[in-house]
Amino acid sequence: MLLQVSRKAAALSLLFISAAFAIEPIQPLPRFIEYDRQKALLGKQLFTDSNLSSDKKISCASCHRLSEGGADSKATSSGVDQQIGMVNAPTVFNSFFNFRQFWDGRAKDLQDQASGPLHNPVEMNFGRDKVMPYIYSRPDYIRQFRQIFKRDNIEFEDVLDAIAEFEKALITPNAKFDRYLRGEVELNPGEYEGYLLFKRLGCASCHNGINVGGNSYQYLGVVTPYDAEKLSGDLFERTGDSFDRNRYKVPSLRNIALTAPYMHTGGVKNLKDMVATMAKHNIGLKLSDDEIDRIIDFLTTLTGETPEILSLP
Repeated sequence: MLLQVSRKAAALSLLFISAAFAIEPIQPLPRFIEYDRQKALLGKQLFTDSNLSSDKKISCASCHRLSEGGADSKATSSGVDQQIGMVNAPTVFNSFFNFRQFWDGRAKDLQDQASGPLHNPVEMNFGRDKVMPYIYSRPDYIRQFRQIFKRDNIEFEDVLDAIAEFEKALITPNAKFDRYLRGEVELNPGEYEGYLLFKRLGCASCHNGINVGGNSYQYLGVVTPYDAEKLSGDLFERTGDSFDRNRYKVPSLRNIALTAPYMHTGGVKNLKDMVATMAKHNIGLKLSDDEIDRIIDFLTTLTGETPEILSLP
């Protein structure tokens, strides 16, 4: 009888917590996500393999640094032969929850995204015709692919699948804000005030959902136009539709305190300047230092735990 009561109480508690955060614009990340561990570990090896580039110096991890929030500390990353990219490398952490990949949303999923840098002449310059001979030159790769995919032949799509499975596993659960939404902890006064400001000012109209962004395209410079010379890489460049000028996929704000510099240009060096920049250009306000500090207090609660797979050999 006591066990039945306990289970009912637990169920009611979970129902209450679910109802509580259902009315919030942000939802918590799951504590766990199902993924194929062996495939993801193979993907981890590929993700960090600089031999998958024409100069043997650049890997996926060169631009998505796993010790730096899955992003790059440079404004724009260096590719093969020290060529410089055009836009800031977004974090790969929690990218599984994005509705599209890249700033312009040109990749529909993580497999599609993984193919882009491999083929890009500035980034890795190592497309299908070079990837597959390299994979077949490595007995350890051959053994793993055949064991995981249950066949002798190895396809380029298998390489992308493994990398995508690793990226899928790069979730950062149990941020303080997630635990707050689940009713496990309280925010301190500064964090709570920052969250209220974040909602009241309209930041949450774009940065919402499970990834606090990553689920829509929005305009940059809605109220105050942004520097036209810095508006490269927008959706217009992909679609050619004038409606898409200055539109970008909204970046996730999860782990934002770890992923400076900011914006698609990488030209905003710190969180204080980022908050002030977005307030000016997208809501038309000059925030006080105290308001900015409170919003930053809230943003720091979005830093989650290190992805479990990074600790696996």
